[in-house]
Formats: sequence, structure tokens, C-alpha cells
Amino acid sequence: MLEISEIFNAAAVLKDVARKTAIIPAPKLRPGTDIYLKTENLQLTGSFKLRGAYYKISQLTDEEKARGVIACSAGNHAQGVALGATHSGIRSLICLPAGAPISKIEATKGYGAEVCLVPGVYDDAYAHALELQKEHGYAFVHPFDDPKVIAGQGTIGLEILDQMPEVEAVIVPIGGGGLISGVAFAIKTLRPDVKVYGVQSSGAPSMAESLKEGKLCHLNDVSTIADGIAVKEPGVNTFDMCNRYVDEVVTVTDDEIAAAILALIEQQKIVAEGAGAVAVAAAMFGKLPIDGKKTVCLVSGGNIDVNTLSRVITRGLNKSGRNYTFIIDLPDKPGQLSGVCSTVGESGGNIISVSHERINTSTAISGCTIRVELETRDKAHIDELRRALQDKGYNVLN
Repeated sequence: MLEISEIFNAAAVLKDVARKTAIIPAPKLRPGTDIYLKTENLQLTGSFKLRGAYYKISQLTDEEKARGVIACSAGNHAQGVALGATHSGIRSLICLPAGAPISKIEATKGYGAEVCLVPGVYDDAYAHALELQKEHGYAFVHPFDDPKVIAGQGTIGLEILDQMPEVEAVIVPIGGGGLISGVAFAIKTLRPDVKVYGVQSSGAPSMAESLKEGKLCHLNDVSTIADGIAVKEPGVNTFDMCNRYVDEVVTVTDDEIAAAILALIEQQKIVAEGAGAVAVAAAMFGKLPIDGKKTVCLVSGGNIDVNTLSRVITRGLNKSGRNYTFIIDLPDKPGQLSGVCSTVGESGGNIISVSHERINTSTAISGCTIRVELETRDKAHIDELRRALQDKGYNVLN
């Protein structure tokens, strides 16, 4: 299906189009590991998707280009197709899930594409795009299950080997599987000793389940903050390539993804979207055997909606123990709240908000509860605060 020569050809085509994104050290993400980041979030259009989309469009015949192209996407592939089509002077129509981030929808329009919003998730947009293709004769640019698209994504594998010849492991996000198929094929063909690991969201584990079952699995629904990899069923070609070239596939939770996004912002000054942060999440939370290995995490995209980012940061703070809410059962008499606040302050906690409730069927008639939201240092600090409150005789309910 794919030859390494195709990936080298794609690299030549993309040489003056796609950025050769930097690999930067990230030693603080998980102490004891040697982690680096391949920063495709800084790619033109904010995602690796430009590579496969542009290369596919460049290989179309003049007749196909004249009919225009159609694609379906959760957002990033849409922008790559739009840019590639506009650069080639041809029309593009992109079907996006109606729930795609507004920033991705507007960016796709900004690159010159016509956008069709489809109710549902990626798979629904895909089905509608196929209907329109048959009706109007457009050339279809598949987001992942196409050899030309896979070849374009595989140029990242060539770059990693060129930029870091001593690499021992590479961790790659998986949605439909186009990215990891290209990267794994390139790396395993040239350096079979290098481990290639894949990561999915636990809310959309279509490739992980398919590999486990030994056949393509279709998920009834998907739910994850990593909208770019929320795919119900992997591709036929990508499933086969992952079977052959990928060493292991693991999943991470939304809370772990949120914590990874927060860590990238704070420690690396990098903004990643949910799908772009799953490789980092897998490394941070010890999902893969990378201790002692020089490991590259592929940060695949940075197109996160600002409103989503705000919610993700809150989840990330909670997951990492930087934000915590205590509920305390108290006698309803003067001075109780003051005592709680003093104890929290002495222990180094910073109070964000306090909510006081007298009428509660779960407390004594003469009692009340208070909810105290705090800024904390980490989970050990939360335990320290709990002990300090309990030592003062306060009944901490959670």
C-alpha cells in the first residue's frame, strides 16, 4: 500500500510549505524520564494535518482539481484541505461536525473553504461528505485512511529521525490512525529498534478496542475533550498499519488530558488542544514503559477554543491538586468560619470562595455546612490542610 519512497516524495513536495517544527526538551513533565516535544502545534494552520492534506491535493490530476475537493473533519484536517486547495487555486467544501469549536470553523472559512455544518460527530460529517461527493463529483480528501494522506503525515517520522537520531521511543496521538500510521511506518522502516506508541482518549478508544479485538470496532458514541481524535471507527488501512508497526496503544482520561494541557502551558509555554496533549498525558501519568528512554511526544495540534481552554485549565488544576473544595460540618455559632479561615491561612491555602448553608437535611438542626474553594500547591498540600482542620476539631466531609 505504501512505500518509503512515497514519504520521501511527500517531504520534497512539502519542503517549502510545511514548517520543520522544532523538537524541544521537556524534563519537568515527568521526573526521571527524558522527554522531548515535537511541536506540530506550531505548524502552519496549527496542526500536523496540513502535511497529509496538502500532499494529497498536490497529487490529484488536473481533471480532479477542476471538479474541486470535499473533505470531512473535526476541524484541523479542514484547515489543511482549505489551505491546500486555495494554494492550488481550486474549490473546497468541508463538512464539519456542528459541535466543532467555533475557532476551527472560522479558521477553515478563513483559509478559503466553503463550510457545511453537520449535526453529530465526525462520522456523521463523513457520511454526509460522501453523499455530496457522489452528487457533485468532487475529489474526496480523506482525513486519515488514504495512502497519500498517510505519506504526508509520515514526513513527521522522517523529521524526528533527522532531528534526534538517538531517539528511542515516540508517542503519537490516535484518532482515525493516519498520523501514527505514517509516523510508525517511516520510523519502523528506517529504524525498527525505535518504539512507537499510540494514545487515545478513554472516551473514544476505537483503535485501542479494534487492536484488542483483532478486527475493526465501531463505537456507538464518543465523548472527550479531545475533539480532534473523537472517531468512532478507525480506517481499514490505518488499522492494518497499526497492527504491523505500532508497539502498544494506551488510553488517557479527560482529566489526565486536562492536566497535560495545563502542564504544557505552565512548564513549556505551549498551548495544545486536547488531541494534541494526549501523548504528553500518557507520558506524565506513566501509561507507557519509557523510563530511561529518550522519548519524543508528538504535540499534534494547538487549535483549542478559548472557552474550552478555560474549562480545561480548571479541570487540570483539580487533577493536579492545585485547586480543591472542602465541605465542613460546623456548629452554627459565632466564630466558626473565622477559625476555619485562620487554619487554612496558617497552612498556606488561599481561599477563592466560601459558601455557607444553614438549611441542610444532612446536618444537625443546630448545625451548618460551609463549602470552601481553595488554591493549593499539590495533593500533599491538600492532605496537610485536611489534617490541620481535623486537628482543630473540624468535621471535614470530603
